[in-house]
Amino acid sequence: MQDAVRALLAGVGEEPDREGLQKTPERVERSLRFLTSGYSQDPKALINEALFAVTYDEMVLVKDIDVFSLCEHHLLPFYGKAHVAYIPNGKVVGLSKIPRLVDMFARRLQVQERLTVQIAETIRDAIQPRGVGVVIEAVHFCMMMRGVEKQSSVAVTSCMLGGFRDRQPTREEFLELIRRPARSAI
Repeated sequence: MQDAVRALLAGVGEEPDREGLQKTPERVERSLRFLTSGYSQDPKALINEALFAVTYDEMVLVKDIDVFSLCEHHLLPFYGKAHVAYIPNGKVVGLSKIPRLVDMFARRLQVQERLTVQIAETIRDAIQPRGVGVVIEAVHFCMMMRGVEKQSSVAVTSCMLGGFRDRQPTREEFLELIRRPARSAI
């Protein structure tokens, strides 16, 4: 990978051996390995140890989860917030597993649409809830720094499964809850 980074630096007209760039190939390799570390994680293993039988049948929502990923088309960052909800059907997943699941899929080369669906389908497959809803709001550097150069645009994607797709009141409750500003902890 470091040889490829040196070739890229030379390809844009830089001198890869100049003082400021000598360690850049090593830094870029470490950075890319971290930013794509989601490939080495298994979603089933991530969730499997935190499934709990519970008689709770109202919506569980974890919102405002920070999302950082790399666009697979340009290798430029996109970042924003994910909101993930489900309605249990006898099982819940540990709350901390939801942001970890978001991070795992975000730490792959991605498009926002696929990322949204992967999160929703993984929760559905893991706990068979009555429904799952995922909304991601993100800004994309590939739209901000190049191409259309629209710095204020935000991409919003959603995946609604089960009751979130079939029941309008459930969908509306979810969307209303994610619109509300987060309150500080009491």
